[in-house]
Amino acid sequence: MSEEHANEPGHGDSVAAWTAVIVIMVAFATGTLAMWFGRMDYVLASAGLVLVGLVAGLVLSKLGFGVKRSK
Repeated sequence: MSEEHANEPGHGDSVAAWTAVIVIMVAFATGTLAMWFGRMDYVLASAGLVLVGLVAGLVLSKLGFGVKRSK
């Protein structure tokens, strides 16, 4: 970010946000393929992976890797 826009909120440009998004996208892609192949056990595992992505994003944010990190 530039110094000109010091009040810009960040719009999720953080390690926590990117980690959560990548994990959730992989989970949805895996779940979609599993549904297509008729593997409900993998679909449920993918749903669990979505929850893991959400928790990982929240934990990383609380550890200081979120948008409101100290600069």
